[in-house]
Amino acid sequence: MISDGVEDEDKWLASGIAGLQQNAFYMHRALDSNNLRDALKYSAQMLSELRTSRLSPHKYYELYMRAFDELRKLEMFFKEETRRGCSIIDLYELVQHAGNILPRLYLLCTVGSVYIKSKEAPAKDVLKDLVEMCRGIQHPIRGLFLRSYLSQVSRDKLPDIGSEYEGDADTVMDAVEFVLQNFTEMNKLWVRMHHQGPAREKERREKERSELRDLVGKNLHVLSQIEGVDLDMYRETVLPRVLEQVVNCKDELAQYYLMDCIIQVFPDEYHLQTLEILLAACPQLQPFVDIKTVLSRLMERLSNYAASSTEVSNGMLYSWLQSSNRGTDDDFMLQVLPEFLQVEAFAKLNNYIGKVIEAQVDMPIAGAVTLYSSLLTFTLNVHPDRLDYVDQILGACVKKLSGKGKLDDSRATKQIVSLLSAPLEKYNDIETALKLSNYPRVMEHLDNGTNKVMAGVIIQSIMKNRTSISTSDKVEALFELITGLIKDSDENLHDEIDEEDFHEEQNSVSRLIQMLYNDDPEEMLKIICTVRKHILTGGPKRLPFTVPPLIFNALKLVRRLQSQEENTAGEEVATTPKKIFQILNQTIEALSTVPAPELALRLYLECAEAANDCDLEPVAYEFFTQAYILYEEEVSDSRAQVTAIHLIIGTLQRMHVFGVENRDTLTHKATGYSAKLLKKPDQCRAVYACAHLFWVDDSDSIKDGERDCYDLFVRFTVARSSIVPSEKIRCLVGFSLIWDCYDLFVRFTVARVLLCLKRALRIANAAQQMANATRGSSGSVSLFIEILNKYLYFFEKGNSEISVSTIEGLIELITTDLQSDNTTSDPAADAFFASTLRYIQFQKQKGGAMGEKYEPLKVRLAG
Repeated sequence: MISDGVEDEDKWLASGIAGLQQNAFYMHRALDSNNLRDALKYSAQMLSELRTSRLSPHKYYELYMRAFDELRKLEMFFKEETRRGCSIIDLYELVQHAGNILPRLYLLCTVGSVYIKSKEAPAKDVLKDLVEMCRGIQHPIRGLFLRSYLSQVSRDKLPDIGSEYEGDADTVMDAVEFVLQNFTEMNKLWVRMHHQGPAREKERREKERSELRDLVGKNLHVLSQIEGVDLDMYRETVLPRVLEQVVNCKDELAQYYLMDCIIQVFPDEYHLQTLEILLAACPQLQPFVDIKTVLSRLMERLSNYAASSTEVSNGMLYSWLQSSNRGTDDDFMLQVLPEFLQVEAFAKLNNYIGKVIEAQVDMPIAGAVTLYSSLLTFTLNVHPDRLDYVDQILGACVKKLSGKGKLDDSRATKQIVSLLSAPLEKYNDIETALKLSNYPRVMEHLDNGTNKVMAGVIIQSIMKNRTSISTSDKVEALFELITGLIKDSDENLHDEIDEEDFHEEQNSVSRLIQMLYNDDPEEMLKIICTVRKHILTGGPKRLPFTVPPLIFNALKLVRRLQSQEENTAGEEVATTPKKIFQILNQTIEALSTVPAPELALRLYLECAEAANDCDLEPVAYEFFTQAYILYEEEVSDSRAQVTAIHLIIGTLQRMHVFGVENRDTLTHKATGYSAKLLKKPDQCRAVYACAHLFWVDDSDSIKDGERDCYDLFVRFTVARSSIVPSEKIRCLVGFSLIWDCYDLFVRFTVARVLLCLKRALRIANAAQQMANATRGSSGSVSLFIEILNKYLYFFEKGNSEISVSTIEGLIELITTDLQSDNTTSDPAADAFFASTLRYIQFQKQKGGAMGEKYEPLKVRLAG
């Protein structure tokens, strides 16, 4: 049925266009022969095609535009006739003899346009006659297009200030009265369309009405262009008359569109000065009018007006200050425009928005939040210094949301995010938002997903503006706001989480933790404790992301305290490294139960190294103990074990705080772990790495083993001063034995380096034998080459147990293996070995002490 109707309408349109063109042809022929009577006859028949009721507004508009083009030509003919002496008054009366009223009125408006231009009668009289005569057409579509034509032909002929058709001082009012009357009649015709036709076609009629709305709105645009309409006339006459028509028409579509037109076409300063009049009409509109959009656009325009006017006034002020050699007064430059204060714009908007929300009880939450969001934007632009206004708006929003719980309306949550983002964008400072007591109360109504989005916006604002959150109270308030990113909610505990989004969220939280800083160590410790309290509630998935940045931030504080202690020796300090290490130990312990043992082990070792720098041996030993416990009980993956043992060895090698007993215990443990790795190559590499634990260079060039023996000797020397005389002889004998055995201890310690290297050789040999048994070949000799490089390292460092003959024997072994048919070809191993031999040759040729050391080595370069 619809397709048939469209096809019929196309036929009717084609028929109307054909009839119009045919009569236009005869009209043109009459015009060319200056036959006025025939021209009027055929023009009337041409315009009769507009009397159809079969076309939709869209199709009718197409037919109307063709007639309009022809009428412009007819108007030019009438002008020429008047120049040739034809009386315009007679012509004005002649066209009124047309048989049908619609063609008659179109012709009357056309001649009326020429009549006004001739100035043979006052423009106001002709316009009044035309607008009254047009009442003869009461068909909505025909009447709207007729009056639209009248508006078009008369808009440049209104008796306005400065116009050539201006009469006395009252003529501006005549122009306004003409436009208002035409607007009123057009609006009545437009609204009448809503009530015509069957109810089943209501949707179609509303669509057609929507297509015709610009015809009505153009009258308001014409009103706004009249120069003589000043603020007083707008306040006293124009706006009240227009609003009266808007309210009285009681049509939702008309009320919404016309209110929007008023806001869009008239100047911003007029809106500001008549704000109360405009707002008073809002509660009187129909309940289902989208008043929130209207008010939002009004506040948007006022906000932009305030922003642009402030920029201009600030620019002028700056120029004046510069020209008068005055300093810039920032407080003055930030003041809002005086007119906003004079009219109490915020109070009025806030009051009427509340009334509108109360009047429209069925207004959705999204609509109410949109209004508050627009009011907040207005307030931030006009009154940026009034945080109490901002908090008042947020409080009103909380009141509207009370009892609603978590919102599940996507439009409402989107508007709340916009509402909460506005202060961040305006002030570029999260601390300002933290001062707003109702800010977190609004966030409570966001669903978990949107809460995370808002928390992300807050963090991004902090990152972008490099905001410093420097007190524990502010950190507490901030972490309450972003709790959606820190803590698992009960509702989504078992929901699937997108891993990529989750990692991005937690990484942003981690960066935020790293930014927290305060120069005062005591306050910084409070911040760390506050963050720790929040992140420990984060659950097993979040802790691996949030604990490490907290640990490293705390270690920064430890380093700072360490440097301060050197400058404030003897002074009592409330915050000490020892106290921080206690907190860190408890924090990492929580992480180790997640479980994330590899990460916890790394953090224990980091803390141990920091304790070493602070000379806190018991603390460092405790961290190492916890790392060893994790390694033994939690780290089961072979690759993770390899990584962990090398981290342990590397960290332990850098430790200088341990005494003989503690270091010996930790070293032997590390060596034992190395020998128990699953794969032989991993065992080999870990064992030869342990050699470094027995030979550590420090600033005094005392090797680790030598230092241990020396410490024992020194402690005995100090202790013997307190020995009673009866025991002195026996103790002196003991002391003599210790001194005599000093060389023995040193040689024993030095030999432990060689012991590790020899053990590594045995493991490498076992690895080759296993390869031969399983694959039929002895495998690569790369392990032997790696061990050779370790021999060379300790040989250079002066280890007396590493002899020239030992190195030569190892080189011989590797050369033999490389030449063996059973050895698997490994280009990388060949290159490695050749590079090692070239290094030896280079050291021999370099000369000096190192050259002398290498000189006895007999090496033949490969190839």
